[in-house]
Parts: sequence; C-alpha cells; structure tokens
Amino acid sequence: MAWILIVFLIFLGGLIAPFGDILGTKIGKARFSILKLRPKKTATIITIITGGFISSISIGLLILVSEEFRQRLFVDIPFLQKTLDESKKALIPLQEERKELEGKIMQKEKELNQLKNNIKEFRRGNIVIKRGQTLFIAEINSSSNIKLDLTKIFNEADKFVRKIVIPINKEAKNILLWRPNDISRIEKIAARGGNKILLIKSATNVLKGDNYVFVSPDLLENKFIVKKGDVITSSILKETDLNLKSINTKIKALLRETRDEIKSKGSQVSEINTNGNFVKKIRDFLQENQNIKFKLEVVSLRDSKTLEPIVVEINILKIAS
Repeated sequence: MAWILIVFLIFLGGLIAPFGDILGTKIGKARFSILKLRPKKTATIITIITGGFISSISIGLLILVSEEFRQRLFVDIPFLQKTLDESKKALIPLQEERKELEGKIMQKEKELNQLKNNIKEFRRGNIVIKRGQTLFIAEINSSSNIKLDLTKIFNEADKFVRKIVIPINKEAKNILLWRPNDISRIEKIAARGGNKILLIKSATNVLKGDNYVFVSPDLLENKFIVKKGDVITSSILKETDLNLKSINTKIKALLRETRDEIKSKGSQVSEINTNGNFVKKIRDFLQENQNIKFKLEVVSLRDSKTLEPIVVEINILKIAS
C-alpha cells in the first residue's frame, strides 16, 4: 500500500508540475499582472502557488488514504509533544537538585582542601592552637566588680596563651584580640546575677609565632550537672550478656553514654572518673546470683558543677521478675 501511494504521489506531482510551468509561461506571455506586479514576477508567484497546491494535494491524499499517516499526524505527534513538555517540567527539579549537589560538592571540596592544609600545617608542627579550642576558663561572681574581674581574667588568659604561641618573646603583651561588642555582652550577662563560667575560645587556627590570637568569649551558668546519688545512665543485662567480655562492652558503652549525657547538661569536663574495681564487684555478684535479671547503673558519687570533675561508680542490681 505504501509503495502504491508513493508511486501515485510521484505521478501526480509529475502531472501537476508541467501544468504549473505552462500556466506560468502563458501568464508571462500574456503579460498578466497581479497587484500591479511585473508579468515576470506574477508568473513566478503563480508557479510557487502551483507548487504549494501540489504539496497540499499530496498531504491531503496521504491523510485520506493512509490510516497510519493520520495516526502519526493527529495522535502520535501531539502525544509526543505533550510527553516532551512533561519531561521538560520533570527535568526542572532535577536540574535544581543537580545545581544543589554541585554546590555541596564544591563546599566539600573547599572543606577537604582546608583539611589538607590543616594536615600539612600539623605535620610541619606550626599550628599550636586549633579553631574553637578552649584557651582559658574562669569563674565570675556577680557580687564582685565585673569589669575588674574581666580585666584580671584577660591578663591571665593573655599570659597563658603567650607561653603557647610566642614563648621566646618575654616582652610580648596583649596578643589576645576581643571584639568590643563581645566584652559588652559578657558584662551585661554577668551583671544579671548568679555564678557564671567564662570560656575563652580561639576563633581561628593559630600558628606558632603569630603576633595575635583572635578569641571568642562565652558565658555559661555555673550550675549543678549531677548530684550525689544521681543515676546518670543505666542498662539491662540480658542472658547473652552474662559473661566477662559482654559485661566489659556494656560498661564501655555506658561510660560513653554517661559522658554524652553530662555534656548535654553543660559540663565542661572532657572525661569522667570512675571509683573502685566495679568489674570485680559485678563479676562476684553474678557468681552469687544466678537466673535473675540484672541492671547496671552509673551513679554519681559527688555533687558536680559545670567545671567540676564527674566521679561515678557502676552498680549492679537485681530486677524483680
């Protein structure tokens, strides 16, 4: 069917084309004019119109005779156009996500480069203070002269940091740099009353020999983190845990949880202290007690405030069935 249609269209075009050429020639000889155009241009326009007529008849015959052509022209093409538009719309959020991912990758690359630089500095032994490192801790009592206390703390902190950064230069002074608004903020908070803890942290990495150290102060409430007898964390022992290896693992996990717990409450100590040989105590307890459910508890042995050490013991208790 397709071959017959193609042959027919070629034959039809061959018949109409000479007709258009003859018609254009006769119009040219007759010196016929349209819209006051020259006869030659009029003949050219007639020839063009005839060519368009041929194309129109060809398309019309294809639509009339070929169902496949009608399907593709009136159904498939609009469907494909609609699909293309939907694909473009779906592509927009993907492009935005791609840009966001590219931005994150660039940020991570910057962080990686910074980390590489820091590692190089560490290897050279140049960095003596890391960004965010706590340089000095002091207690402030609101009942005293706040400005005088801050001046004393500043001088002590400056002296301490000088020994780290420029230990050779004995005459160097005032290498700590504070922002004036930080000092004003600290004074306002301290004047409200109560016991406070002043933390002085480094705002940047500091190399050995640097002349200045930019610092950022922070004021915390000097509060009770734990009190004597408080159960800080606990964990139940299962039957599969009643061996020395599992108990040691449980104890290490409990101590990590305890450290995280006191940090979340505002403690500034980095480690916790344990009292007594609790491993032997737990082992002896398990030998004397069989087929009973047990629980481990981390208990505070003293009252501890923000800066004070945390001292704990680990007890094992029976759980009622």
